[in-house]
Amino acid sequence: MYSIRHQCVCFGRFDTLVLCLFISLAAGIRAGFYVDALEEKWKKNYNMYSYVTEELPALVSSNFPVNEDRAGITGHSMGGHGALICALKNPGLYQSVSAFSPICNPCDCPWGEKCFGNYLGSDREIWKQYDACELMKEYNGPPLAFLVDQGKSDNFLDRELKPDHLVAAAQKAGLPLIMRLQEGYDHSYYFIASFIGDHFEHHAKVLNQPTEC
Repeated sequence: MYSIRHQCVCFGRFDTLVLCLFISLAAGIRAGFYVDALEEKWKKNYNMYSYVTEELPALVSSNFPVNEDRAGITGHSMGGHGALICALKNPGLYQSVSAFSPICNPCDCPWGEKCFGNYLGSDREIWKQYDACELMKEYNGPPLAFLVDQGKSDNFLDRELKPDHLVAAAQKAGLPLIMRLQEGYDHSYYFIASFIGDHFEHHAKVLNQPTEC
């Protein structure tokens, strides 16, 4: 296992699970929102998108015997947003993706509007490059297996997370999405602990499929 700050990255070798798990707080003091910042104040150090998709995989693959052709990504809240957009923006890089309580449509919620405005500037067309609902409209890559769990008692459900927007976007784009609304669960890490096993199984099922000769 390799870990940096809020990133917990688990790797296996050959036919086993290759999984990146990102758990972060949305709109926190260090909330990078998994973008490469454009605004002068932030662009030097706030490049979490490139870190996750380029720097971190290269670092791990150079130090551990991983199979780079089999990768999955998952996350919670802002990390769930990060998992979705990293997979959608990089067709073929990840074969499976899942999320807990992701910020599904950051162009249309207060958390996303605040952070995107700070990091990317005022041009909302640029914001769409980091919005899962917008990216689903343009996705034209290999098949992706999506699993999303969302607590129905989550205080941020309607105002910030908007899973119904993701469902609508996936249906319109013809992308297979399993959206599970879990009764009685909120936004806490207990929610993650309750269903993380299902997510491991989801990724393992996809990543352990035999490759074609």
